[in-house]
Amino acid sequence: MDAQIYPDDETLARAAASGDRAAFGLLVARVYDRVYGYAVRLTGNPAEAEDLAQDLCAALPGKLRSFRGEAKLSTWLYRIAVNAARDRFRRQATRARAAAGWGDWEEARQAANAEEAARRDWLAEAMACLNDDLRETLALVLDGVSHAEAGAVLGVSEGTISWRISEAKKRLRAVRDADAAGESR
Repeated sequence: MDAQIYPDDETLARAAASGDRAAFGLLVARVYDRVYGYAVRLTGNPAEAEDLAQDLCAALPGKLRSFRGEAKLSTWLYRIAVNAARDRFRRQATRARAAAGWGDWEEARQAANAEEAARRDWLAEAMACLNDDLRETLALVLDGVSHAEAGAVLGVSEGTISWRISEAKKRLRAVRDADAAGESR
């Protein structure tokens, strides 16, 4: 019966384009295997071909409005399939480039974090070599406490805090130089 109502694919496509749901269902049933087969040959991957064929069928109602019947429906569908595959490959390439860029960024971020952690670990170990006064003073200043506030906390003058920071820096430089030379602390 359907073959009598819609003798060819082009007539079926025009009926589907005008909103005939039964015609659209029949059209998809008629063309799906061809579209899928082409997609398999194009992608080389049955799962990706299935996705591509389904995407094409999902977009078909909107695309059918542009079908003018100047070419065979199969020719028109292949053209849409080629464009859809190209779009899909472009999106995949864009995602791959973005993922590669993200991977580079993530590696750089992790390297920076590891470097920062190594600096913190080194500083903690090196500060352990300082006497209590220098270590307490340096810890306060590293926490963002001003020299005046550190002096108030530790009960010494601001000038003493400045001297302690200077002395702590000298000793830390000496530890760093000894580490670089391979000497033990």
